Amino acid sequence: MAITTGRITMAALLSLSEIPDFTNNLSLTKTISDSTTQETIQNARILMAKWDPTQKFTSIFHENRPQAQKFITCVEELRTAMHFLIAHRPYSHHLAAANNLTKVAMLRLEKEFFYILSANRDCLSPESLSDGSSRLLRRSLPFSNSEEDENEDADSLLLDRATADLKMIAETMITSGYTKECGNIYRVTRKSIVDEEVYRLGIRTYNPSQIMRLDHKSLQRHVDKWILAAKIAVKSIFRGEKLLCDRVFAVSDTMNQTCIAHTTMEAAMNLLRFPELVSKTKPSPEKIVLLMNLFDTVSDLWPEIESIFAYESLSPIKSQALASIQKLTESTQAILAEFVSSIQKNASKTPPAGGGIHPLTYKVMDYVALLAERAGTLSDILADDSAAQSPFPESYFDSASPISNSGVASRLAWIILVLLCKLDIKAELYKDIGLSYLFLANNLQFVVDRVGATSLRFLLGEDWLSKQEKKVKLYAGNYESVAWAKVMAALPAAAGAESSPAAIKEHFRSFNAVFQAAYKKQCAWSVPDPKLRDEIKMSIARKVVPAYRRFYESCYVAIVNEERNLEVLVRFSPDNLGNYLSDLFHMTVEISEDSSPPASLLLSSHYKLKLARCL
Repeated sequence: MAITTGRITMAALLSLSEIPDFTNNLSLTKTISDSTTQETIQNARILMAKWDPTQKFTSIFHENRPQAQKFITCVEELRTAMHFLIAHRPYSHHLAAANNLTKVAMLRLEKEFFYILSANRDCLSPESLSDGSSRLLRRSLPFSNSEEDENEDADSLLLDRATADLKMIAETMITSGYTKECGNIYRVTRKSIVDEEVYRLGIRTYNPSQIMRLDHKSLQRHVDKWILAAKIAVKSIFRGEKLLCDRVFAVSDTMNQTCIAHTTMEAAMNLLRFPELVSKTKPSPEKIVLLMNLFDTVSDLWPEIESIFAYESLSPIKSQALASIQKLTESTQAILAEFVSSIQKNASKTPPAGGGIHPLTYKVMDYVALLAERAGTLSDILADDSAAQSPFPESYFDSASPISNSGVASRLAWIILVLLCKLDIKAELYKDIGLSYLFLANNLQFVVDRVGATSLRFLLGEDWLSKQEKKVKLYAGNYESVAWAKVMAALPAAAGAESSPAAIKEHFRSFNAVFQAAYKKQCAWSVPDPKLRDEIKMSIARKVVPAYRRFYESCYVAIVNEERNLEVLVRFSPDNLGNYLSDLFHMTVEISEDSSPPASLLLSSHYKLKLARCL
C-alpha cells in the first residue's frame, strides 16, 4: 500500500506532465510567480508535517473534516505549482521539493482511502449501496413515507459522506498521477468484501464432478439455494459494487472498468457457471423442472447482468450467462425429445386389469400437465427448436385458443398423440376385443379429464377437447356392441306367444347363460370415471332391458303354466335385470338362483330415477 520512497523524481514528473492541465497556460504564467510557488510549497510542508503519515494514524476525514478539505486543496495547489514549474522552471529546486511533498501527501491519502473503505465496511456493503439508491428513488416519489425516511437518514448520511470522501481522494490521487496506487487499495479491499458477501449466500466454487454426482434431491436443494442466492448477488451485491465504482471513479472510466472487473469477475463467473454445470448432468425427465427454474432465473436476471457488466472488459460474465441459458435450452429440449422417445419405446406387456388406466397414461399426463403450467418458459425454450414446429394442420387446434397452434401447444398435443398411439398398441394385449375398446375409452377419458382440469385446456382449446370426447363415446359404443352382442342375439326379435313352449324355454335358457357370462366377466372390468361409468351402464340398459322386456312380456305367459321350476328358467324379471346392470364395473357378483337381485345391488333412488328415464 505504501508508496516506494525511492521513486525517481524525473519519472514522477514525466507522469505528472502527462496529466492534462485544465488551467489556461497563458493566464497561469501571469498569475503564478516564484513567490506564490514558494508560499504554496511552504504551506504544504507545514500541513504535511502536521499530518505525517509515518506517525500514529488518525483519520483527517473522520476527526477534522475542515482539515481534510484543506489537505485536498493543498494537494491541488501543489499540482498546479508543479505544472507551472515544469512549464517555466524545469530546473528549479522547488520542483523537487513539490514532488517530494506530493509523495508524502499521496501516502497520507492512501492510508485515508484504505481507512474509509475499511471503517465504513457496513454502510459500504453492496446491499447498503443498492438500498441507498432505492431510498433516493423513494424520496423523489410523492407517496414516500417520511417516518421511514427519518429512520434511514443516519445510515444514508454515513453512506453519502463515505462515498463523497472516497470520490474526493480518488480524484485527487488519479489527477496527481497515482492511479495505480489508488486502484490497488480499492481492488484488494473491495474484492474481499464482495467475495465474503457471496460466500455468505452459500455460493462456493463449483466443482463439475461434484455436481455430476449429486442425486436428484440433493441437486434440487442446490438449485433452490442457488436461485435465491443469484437474485441477491446480481440485484444487490454486484449492482451495489457497480454503483460504488461509478461514484468513486467518476473521473476515470478506465479505473472504473478495471476495479469493477477485478472485484466482481471471479465471483460472477463462478455464480453464473452453476446453471451450465447442472445442464450437463445426466438427463432425466424429472430434471426438466430444475432446468426451467434455472432458465427463468438467468433470463429474468439478464437485463440486470447486461446493465451491471456493460463494459467490454466484463464481457466474459455476460458470455457465461448466455452460455448457461443456451445450455439449459439445449438440455431441456433434449430431455423433452427423450421423453417422447421413451413413450414410443415403452415395452410393458402387462395391461391393467379390467381395462383400467395404464401407468403410462398417468405418467405422461402428469408430465404434460406440469409442462403446461410452465408454458411461458417452455415457449422461450422451444423458440429455436425445429422439432417444435407444428406437425399438425392449422385446423387441429381451436382457433379461439389464446395461443392456438403455438410451439408449446403443438408439442404437448404431439406428446399426447404419441401416448394415444401407444395405447392403441397396448389395447391389442387384451384377448377380449370388448375389453380393448373399454381400455381405450377409459384412458382417453382420463386424458380428456386431465386436459380439462389443467392449463392444457387453454393451450389445446375447446375444439380439441370436443373431438376427443367424441372419440371416447365412439370407443364406448364399440365396447357395448362387441361385449353385449351375444346377449342381444339371445333375444329373438320375432319370438312371441305363438312360439312353441320348447322354443321359448330355449330362448330363456340361452339368454340366462350369455347374460350371466357377460355380467360375471364385466363386473370385473373397470370404468374409473364415474360419469363415463354411468353413461355406459345406462346405454347398455337402454339396449338390453327394453328388448328383454318385450321378449319377457310376450313369452312369459306362454310357459307360466308349463314349467314347474319357473324361477330357475326365468331368472330375471325386466326390473331386476336393470338392477344387475347397475352393478357393472364395481365387483364380481354371482347371480343367485332366484330372480331377485342381491341386497348389494339395490339402487339408490337417484340412480333408479335416471334408469327409469332411459328405459
